[in-house]
This record gives sequence, structure tokens and C-alpha cells, in this order.
Amino acid sequence: MRSPLIIGTRGSDLALWQANYVKGLLEEAGHPCLLKVIKTQGDVMKDLSPDKMEGKGFFTKEVEEALLNEETDIAVHSFKDLPTESTKGLIIGAVSEREDPSELLLILKDKVDEKRKFSLKEGASVGTSSARRKSQMLAFRPDINLSDMRGNVPTRINKLRERIYDAIIIASAGVERLGIDVSEFHCERPEPTELIPAPAQGILAIQVRENDKNLREILKPFDSVSVRIISTLERKVLNLFQGGCQTPVGVFADYNEEDELYSVRVAKAAAWDKMPVSAYSSSNDPDQLAERIVHKINKIKPARVFITRKHRKESYLRNVLQGNGFSLEEKTLIEMVPITFGLIPSCEWIFFSSKHAVKYFFEQQPKIGDQKFACVGKATADALRNYGKRAAFIGSSTDTRMTGKQFASLAGSAKVLFPQAKESLKSIQQQFVRSENVINLVVYETLKKNDGNMPDADVVVFTSPSNVEAWFERYTFSKDKKAVAMGDATAHALKKHKIFPAALSDTFDDTGIARAVFGVSSDDPMGNGSF
Repeated sequence: MRSPLIIGTRGSDLALWQANYVKGLLEEAGHPCLLKVIKTQGDVMKDLSPDKMEGKGFFTKEVEEALLNEETDIAVHSFKDLPTESTKGLIIGAVSEREDPSELLLILKDKVDEKRKFSLKEGASVGTSSARRKSQMLAFRPDINLSDMRGNVPTRINKLRERIYDAIIIASAGVERLGIDVSEFHCERPEPTELIPAPAQGILAIQVRENDKNLREILKPFDSVSVRIISTLERKVLNLFQGGCQTPVGVFADYNEEDELYSVRVAKAAAWDKMPVSAYSSSNDPDQLAERIVHKINKIKPARVFITRKHRKESYLRNVLQGNGFSLEEKTLIEMVPITFGLIPSCEWIFFSSKHAVKYFFEQQPKIGDQKFACVGKATADALRNYGKRAAFIGSSTDTRMTGKQFASLAGSAKVLFPQAKESLKSIQQQFVRSENVINLVVYETLKKNDGNMPDADVVVFTSPSNVEAWFERYTFSKDKKAVAMGDATAHALKKHKIFPAALSDTFDDTGIARAVFGVSSDDPMGNGSF
């Protein structure tokens, strides 16, 4: 075995950081290394956008050839750049722990509108060359103007400084690894369950020759087995779609240790300017998930959808459903009546379990101090932003009991105010060990409002237990309809009426609802896997 080992890498700042990171690991284990910088086709082609190059070997081919020709011993890649079909004679010897897979939206501070989704002002100019990012962003914000953008991470950030764009979208992992100070910008970091990243985003692939058994053995301690499983799943989905980064496909897989459950979320569009379809699936066996979710996506058929909430002029759900031939009717079966309250008690936290609680709390203009805010999900956090407030905690689980346990652990001995509906289930509060830390404040009452004919729909999305009760007070539920429940509490309310939901939204927002609706609208004999 050669000593020192030669590591092949591209010459960009991020590629060099990645190669030096691996070099540090190996040298700490007693294996001296040298770097060899290799220029790739993607580095020299200035007339082709990165969107048409990444994932197709434009940034990896020459590095792989040097490895095959034994000019180098190891190649270090951003895993999302590697084609999903392995090069003959080469193997991934190790994959790194995953850096934050989220997208990062950097916005000029004078172009921010915190009341709008992702804090982008109306008609903002956003720089990105990724078809995947474009299709998903347009689903949230069809008003924005998208512009292509080339260059490495520092170059792209400099273009924002030069005000060529109002905002740019880049991978959070690159900024984190390079340690770039972005405090001059307003930063938005959407959850990877909301704005779904590229397969294997944030993961490094350490590549060696297949016949180099010594090096493969040396790399074993640096191989993250859990991340390898996740990245294999994500890349297999992309491979089954027969796509590289020209195909607008986002894939995000995860593993829940407590439930020993693998999950995968996919967003796929026909083109960058088309609305994406999406799906969610979960299983204890990751090997079956890729085929299941790709089959599900490929078999989606348009349906008539009814959701028990007020009509929204613009929404992600409406955009993606109508953009894929679905119809959507929105009508709440309940109405809220505010309940007046006086001065709020002293507390360190204010927790909102619904967007209605946010509305009826702030509409009374309460005098608050420096309390921190917490929310049960993304939609509630977005409602909070309409009042210029940010949530320090956002529950990600659709199981409110799990969210309650997580928040109670965070709050510790602090006093928490819970603005809520009259006769609230108090699912979050019940997870607190000490009841004296909980302060309940009734700010509105829910009344049934189910006038009119039963909606004519194939899929009915129930958004709350109250809407379930209002439905069954007047209507029945025929066998030809499929029910989608938003959260465990709503699912349990349906089961009381002997209706078993075909799917449970995997997150408390429009993206979770969309994945559930698309999933139950799929001709999928392999099983929905969503509930």
C-alpha cells in the first residue's frame, strides 16, 4: 500500500474541505495522506447549468478515472454528485455522518417579508439552478422569479452580496462545513420534510478501488452504517426514477430509533416549472421502501378532494393538487368564537397547539414580555409569524403526546401558558410531570357549522376532532370515500365512528397533507404505508 496515500479531489473550497476532513481522519489513525487536485468537466464547462451536470458524473468522472488508473488511492465526493450507477471497478469504502440535509435560503435583509412563506417578499428574485428546488419553491410561492445561478458556494453568496438576486437557495451543509458567516443575510432553513433535498445531500462518499482490500479495511471505522442505509435508500429511489439532477426529484429518508422505523418522503415533478407530486412511506425494512414509494408516485390518479378548513386563496396544497389534475374543495364544518381574557399570568413559555389559538390570542393584543414561543407544528408556526413572532420550538411529530414529551423535557421547570379552545383535549399539557408548571388559558370556543349538502369527494381530509364530530352529526361516510386524518387525535376521533383512515398526514402542514392525499389516490397494491 502506497504511503503517503493520495486523495483525489476537485479544487473548489468545499471539495478541498471535504478531502482535508477525510485526510484528517486517516492521519489521526496513522495513515499519512497527500491531496491531488483534479479538474473535472463540470469545472471547465461554463455554458451548462449545474442542474444539467450534477448527478451525471460531470463533477466526478475525472476523479474516478484517476482512481482507476492508480494515480490516486482514494476519491472524496459529495455523495449527491455521484451517478446512482456505480463505476465498474470502484466501490464506496465509507460514507460520512450526515451534515444538516436542509436547504438554506439566504435573503437580503431589505427584501424580507416575514409574513410571507419563507420570508420572501412578493415577486422576489431567487437564484438557483436546481430543477428540484425550482419546482418545489414554485409550489409554495408561484409569485417568485427564479434565475439560474452558477459557481461554488462562496461565489454564489458573493452574487447575493452584489444584489444580483434578492435571495439564493443553497445546501446548508456546504455553508456549515466551510464555516461561512452569513449573519448579514436573513436565513431561512426549511425542514427537509417540507422542502425535500437532493438524495444523499450532506453526505460524503469515500471511494476506493474494489480490489483494494487493505484500504477498504482501513476505512471501515469511518463508515457510518446508519447513514449508508439511509443514503442507499435515497439514491435507489432516484435510480428507479431513472434520473439524475436533471429530474426534479427530492428524496429524504430517516430512521426513528424508538419505533425502529425507516421513513422516506419524495417530491417529483415532470419539469422544473411543473407542480410536484409527493408521497410518504415507512417500514421496518428499508429494502422494500424504494420500490414501494416509486410505485406509489407512478400510480397516482387525480381525485376529488375535500378538506375541512376555510378556503385559502393560495396554498401549497391547492397548487400541487390542481397542478396535477385534482380538484379541491375547502370548507370548515366548525366556527370559532373568541373568548375574552384579561392579563396573562407570568410565564416563560407560550405554547400554541393550533393556528386558531394563535389568532384568538393575539387578536386581543395581550401584553407579553420576553416569553419564548412554541408550536405543535409548522402550520401553527407559520401563523405565529403573521404576528411577527418566531417559534423557538416546533413539534415535528403528528403524535401530540410525543410532541408534549419533547417540549416538557425542554421547558423543564419553567411555567408554560397554553392559549387553547374551550374543552381542549390538553394532550400536550398531560405530558408535564408537574401540573403547577401548566397554565391553561381559554381564548376561543368551537361551534359546529355543518350546513349544506355533503361534499362530493373521493378523499376527505379531516383536520381536527371537532370537524370529525361536525361531519358525523349531519353526514354519513360511504365506503367509496377515503379518509385522511391530520394527526393522531383526529384519527382516533374517526375510529370512534368506525372509520379507519386510509392515511395519516406525516407532518402538521400542507406538505404532509399533500403526501397523504397523493398516497391514497395512488393505485398502489403494494400498500400505502402511511398509517
